[in-house]
Amino acid sequence: MGLPLACVFAERGAQVAVCDVNPALVERIDAGECPYEEPGLPELMQQVYQAGRLRATTDTAEATASSETIVVIVPAHLTPDKDIDYRILRSASVDVGRGLREGSLVSYETTVSVGGTRNNLIPILEEYSGLTAGRDFHVCFSPERVKANLVLARLKDTPKVTGGIDEVSCRKAVEFYSEYLGAPVNDVGPLEAAEFTKLAGMLFRDVNIALVNELAAFSEAAGIDFDRVRRAANENGEAGLLIPGIGVGGHCTPVYPYFMTKESRRWGITQRLAEAAREINDRQPGRCVDRLADSWRVLRGRRVHILGLAFRPGVKVDTFSPAFSLRDELDKHQAAVTLEDPYYSDEEIRAAGFTPARVGHDRTEAVILNTAHPEFADPDFRRWASSGVEAVVDGRSFWDPDAVEGAGLVYLAVGQRACGPISGNNGARRKSP
Repeated sequence: MGLPLACVFAERGAQVAVCDVNPALVERIDAGECPYEEPGLPELMQQVYQAGRLRATTDTAEATASSETIVVIVPAHLTPDKDIDYRILRSASVDVGRGLREGSLVSYETTVSVGGTRNNLIPILEEYSGLTAGRDFHVCFSPERVKANLVLARLKDTPKVTGGIDEVSCRKAVEFYSEYLGAPVNDVGPLEAAEFTKLAGMLFRDVNIALVNELAAFSEAAGIDFDRVRRAANENGEAGLLIPGIGVGGHCTPVYPYFMTKESRRWGITQRLAEAAREINDRQPGRCVDRLADSWRVLRGRRVHILGLAFRPGVKVDTFSPAFSLRDELDKHQAAVTLEDPYYSDEEIRAAGFTPARVGHDRTEAVILNTAHPEFADPDFRRWASSGVEAVVDGRSFWDPDAVEGAGLVYLAVGQRACGPISGNNGARRKSP
């Protein structure tokens, strides 16, 4: 997210230095080479690079010393007990503090717990700069709110939420993002309000996904087509039920709710709904694997193939992809797991911990769709059947059930009753009411 943001700043006239601890990455950017895929980014990067407004360095302190505004957007991960891990943010803050000068604005865009900027990051800036926040320099929090493959399309349109350590910091944040980003800016006041804005949106999405996943599970047991129910329930404008799926992936939704639930417990508050939602969504891949075992065959020794490593269609990003949970759950059943993804090479698939294969070419008995890549939209199910495939788990309600059943395959989709020649552990199928 940092490089597209830097390029937009430069496009609007800023002199921008991008900093990273990876020398190879810095070298590529400083040579004008775009290091990863994002629509429109290579062209924009070349434009600002040729104009002399973009450079890269591993020396964050030096870049900070020569800058009026410093934007920090390094990752925050989860600790083993699923709390926020500030280590990378703290390390970056040390480097920024060493170069910080009076009058500068530091903007944190990395999602953190409520109070995280004030309590965990500002003290580091003050310690290593010898300056005082709010008196000698300014601090704001402005959460990143775009997504991979749509970054440039949304950076200039999605309202930029900002909050500051004081009124002057709030004003400077609004001025900076208005001039160098061009998006509408929504100043919500204190740092904590801006932090909470991002987390509240994430929890809303996670809870709503969990709700439809629970409703889908009931629909499967009751033999009801949940998609028809969902669309009908949404018709009166009072509901906005989402589409259930095989799992939730990405940098945000599987991670940020924990920032809120853990911090709430430190304040003596339990976010029961949010905690339950995260548990439901974390369990969804395992539930779908168990359903395959119950509706089709015992999975021990069976060859099960996953379609899609990426967490979202059309992107080459696999952070917290349900593919990993699917693999782990299938391992518990002692199945032989393979995977394919058109966006990843076989070497990259192996590096992610999977065995690469191709359905229809390599021996496979069951297929699980994790990612609704357009390349997976129209498979030859009859060819699959002739190659040994017996069952299909459509984790994204992506395929035509009639086409799957017509090829003689068991069809399992999230929120739909099992269809096809079911031969599960007890051979039973629940009838529709």
